[in-house]
Amino acid sequence: MRIIYLHQYFVTLQMAGGSRSYEMARRLVAAGHEVHMITSDREPADARTPWRTTVESGIQVHWTPVAYDNRMGFGQRVRAFLRFAWRAARKATELGGDIVFATSTPLTIALPAIYAARRLKIPMVFEVRDLWPEVPIAIGAIRSPPLIWAARWLERLAYRNAARVVALAPGMRDSVVATGYPRERVTVIPNGCDLDVFADLGAGRKLREESSWLGNRPLLVYSGTFGIANGVDYLARMAAAMLRIDPEVRVVAVGGGKEFDRTRELALDLGVLGKNLFLPGKLPKREAAAWTLAADMTIALLTGPEVVWRDAVQNKFFDSLAAGKPVANNFAGWQSRLAVEAGAGLILSATDVEAAAHDVVSALRDRRWLEGAGGAARKLAVSRFNRDILAADLARVLVEARGSAI
Repeated sequence: MRIIYLHQYFVTLQMAGGSRSYEMARRLVAAGHEVHMITSDREPADARTPWRTTVESGIQVHWTPVAYDNRMGFGQRVRAFLRFAWRAARKATELGGDIVFATSTPLTIALPAIYAARRLKIPMVFEVRDLWPEVPIAIGAIRSPPLIWAARWLERLAYRNAARVVALAPGMRDSVVATGYPRERVTVIPNGCDLDVFADLGAGRKLREESSWLGNRPLLVYSGTFGIANGVDYLARMAAAMLRIDPEVRVVAVGGGKEFDRTRELALDLGVLGKNLFLPGKLPKREAAAWTLAADMTIALLTGPEVVWRDAVQNKFFDSLAAGKPVANNFAGWQSRLAVEAGAGLILSATDVEAAAHDVVSALRDRRWLEGAGGAARKLAVSRFNRDILAADLARVLVEARGSAI
């Protein structure tokens, strides 16, 4: 098939961010499909050029300059979403294809997908990565009643026009079905583990050897966005408690975002920045992967009402499994329970940072537990969340959607 793949935030392994679309698309190419990725240049070298095309692992990637950063205000972000939607709609129609596959967020990705599918008379498959608009409404990112109505209308419009829906967690599937969408047309394909990205064990050892402040000390790693919903200030406060409990333990938080500067300032105020908490900033996927490989344990963070974390399927969680590292979560969502049930992680208190610090230090100092939990994490990665298997599931959904439309 010729697949038109729409993802506003597509990244390669040389870029920072989640690489699900890259990993899925390159496997679709390997399976014999022609994939055209339509995405945004968020930091364009030349904003005057409306489109540029590159080939990434066989994927034909069409980039258009639309600046975006989650530090932007709400109005700026909405304008970026709509600007991309307008350009993507025209590009997708111009390219043509057999099927349109659109992955959220943002939910506005449905607009160019629906437009292109209708103009080209081909089916559209929609992927739900986050529960929009429930999550932005819950955290107060969308407050205006007219905007809430518009967001819910757009959600229903996306489902109504989708031949199939892909959901990243069982709870997300249930939320889609609750809108009236047929259950039999929803397929759960969770985030996956990229075993090849985490195969270079020497990368982690090299980082430890090059970092005099680390060496063989116990290491906890956070790798992800510093956003409002993540609450990375929790990590700074926990580091302060850990400094008192066990000053040899080290914490590294890789990433960037709207809350990075505030988290850094808090760490400075608490006296942990550069002592036991280190913030290297945003890193390309492979460099971030090296920190995960260097870790003894990783941590996943979310804050806010239950809808924010209940069905969380975070990249950092699956990366930790792929690296064979146990993962601590400070919320009791789907991924957190899965890790605990498999013996591959912990659930920490979301409110008692002192207790969480004690639990983390205890785990990091228990070599037998770390080895067993790491093995359980790797087993989950290989048996349940292998990206090769999940990509084959996606290919089957796309083929079936195309077949049902012929």
